[in-house]
Amino acid sequence: MVRDAQGLSLSDWLERVEGRHSLAIDLGLERVRQVAQRLGLAPQVPVFVVAGTNGKGSTCALLESVLCAAGYRTACHTSPHLVRFNERARLQGESAPDEALLEHFARVEAARQDVSLTWFEFTTLAILSLFQHTAVDVWILEIGLGGRLDAVNIIDADCAIVTCIDLDHMEYLGPTREAIALEKAHVYRPAKPAICTDPHVPVTLIEHAQAIGADLWLFGRDFNYSGDRQQWSYGGRGQRRNSLAYPALRGANQLLNASGVLAALEAMRHVLPVSAQAVRQGFALVEWPGRFQVLPGRPAVVLDVAHNPHAVAHLAANLDSMGFFPETWAVFGMLGDKDIAASIRPLRQKVDHWLCVDLPGPRGTTAQSLAGLLHQAGIRPGEGEDAARTIRCFDGPSAALAFAREHADENDRIVVFGSFLTVGDVLAGS
Repeated sequence: MVRDAQGLSLSDWLERVEGRHSLAIDLGLERVRQVAQRLGLAPQVPVFVVAGTNGKGSTCALLESVLCAAGYRTACHTSPHLVRFNERARLQGESAPDEALLEHFARVEAARQDVSLTWFEFTTLAILSLFQHTAVDVWILEIGLGGRLDAVNIIDADCAIVTCIDLDHMEYLGPTREAIALEKAHVYRPAKPAICTDPHVPVTLIEHAQAIGADLWLFGRDFNYSGDRQQWSYGGRGQRRNSLAYPALRGANQLLNASGVLAALEAMRHVLPVSAQAVRQGFALVEWPGRFQVLPGRPAVVLDVAHNPHAVAHLAANLDSMGFFPETWAVFGMLGDKDIAASIRPLRQKVDHWLCVDLPGPRGTTAQSLAGLLHQAGIRPGEGEDAARTIRCFDGPSAALAFAREHADENDRIVVFGSFLTVGDVLAGS
């Protein structure tokens, strides 16, 4: 195990900074900006910032893959991670090693002095410090929560992308799409490209972009895509990219994400030119685990971190596109601060066997509580059109998956969904 000069490993640091602050989530930029200034964080390369309810991670992965294929040295920060913390800090498409991160945890600890930071704020500053001290050509940063008050937003975007906007984290961001859109729109900067891929963009986002003088690119107005089952094309303000193969990421919504990436690259082509070949190669080679990821073998196992109603609706549509399976088994684990009841609805007539699982931590729900919510939604063994054949409870995702693999027919399908923790547990054991 790699340790720093103080004898601390990465896991030691992660444990040390957790629980220090009085709140796990404490939105605001004053504290984190103060420490960032002491660290001298000021990127000297173009920065992309990506916000949104769903599709942020896939957008970052597509952008990173294309820029890597174009020969640029990339630094990419995403969250949360599935298995290892290092996934949050990628350099040229690879997770940063422990030894690269340790130095910057120590830097943040020295710079913060008496400033109290949340776990996310501390780790984000460490990752940004790593990027600052690494020879790269471009930063790609994913917003953690919202936009306006998220720690990542201390960095000014040269190009910002807001993906789809829906109801999630309403206790922090507001009760409506309009309120949430306004929070996310604060990643935009005056006179800089401001991309939005939501086909039904709330007016609050448009008004904010106009008020600050951002260069707003809207899906359907400034860029679009078209295609058939074989290939697709992108059309922007002054650039077309024709006869493109579908991205390697699965799911019907990936063309929306990909068109947003191409709009961002078109807007930034004067500083980061990208060839047609780099686009093709980047889209063909992109990987992003846990987003409608189908594992090899039979029965088919689908992993999806869908954890809100909008994302589960996309999951349901993508499952429909897979073809016929005699039975579908769902390994289902969600966090308690999510809208679980609304997330169940899109799958109520698509799942034959519900395998509810316990998730750890103060936000985790129990399998029994999930089973109760299924019962309240009218999903009960042997009753009504939403009837499930079975509803069972397990102490974790891996145990539920093992049961499903043992009892499912090889022609059946197993869907693991509901949380990064649910999917991460399965990936860690695979």
